[in-house]
Amino acid sequence: MESDIIPVITIDGPSASGKGTVAQMVAQKLAYHYLDSGALYRLVALVAIRSNTDCANESAIADIASHLDATFDGSSILLNGENVSDVIRSEQCSKLASIIAGQPAVRAALLQRQCAFRQSPGLVTDGRDMGSAVFPDASLKIFLTASAEERARRRYKQLIEKGINANMQSILQDIYERDTRDSNRDISPLKQQVDAKLLDTTFLSIEEAVNEVLRLHNAACKN
Repeated sequence: MESDIIPVITIDGPSASGKGTVAQMVAQKLAYHYLDSGALYRLVALVAIRSNTDCANESAIADIASHLDATFDGSSILLNGENVSDVIRSEQCSKLASIIAGQPAVRAALLQRQCAFRQSPGLVTDGRDMGSAVFPDASLKIFLTASAEERARRRYKQLIEKGINANMQSILQDIYERDTRDSNRDISPLKQQVDAKLLDTTFLSIEEAVNEVLRLHNAACKN
């Protein structure tokens, strides 16, 4: 099957909006492949941290992205064979990932890797610019968001449940800063595309959000 007829559902949105959880569950329901694009940037950030690479050195960060030895095995994310699924969710990795995601050379280095996930029978992917830059021809584009306060609460709960130290006020401040940075960067700024469906999950459960995406997908398939 040619890639141009393989359906893709993109779920873009701000940090901690729940897009990753929703995307993964939708992929499971449809038996589609799943790509957590943000994890790729977090992996690059983790390698940069461990190698003491200056995040302002764009060429060095892009080189890390080009040679990233990463494997997605179900819900596990492996870096050089090491399970770093929880490690890359730290606040330090999150902040650095947001910074390097604005670097053109890094985005270019990861683009081909992201596109390679488009395989039969379909793909569900989440990120900041999946529907605008990576898969502009996606069959369904969702812009999933929630209030900053609700997103901070969700991120705090997620980190605590994983045994990762977290501070609620620090997380909220980080979300405000990331929203500003992501929305105002020169390369692929975070914004709802004109052909994307808005889904505000502030008052929705995960199941309700998943069902709404599936409803929109079914409607798109009939058109």
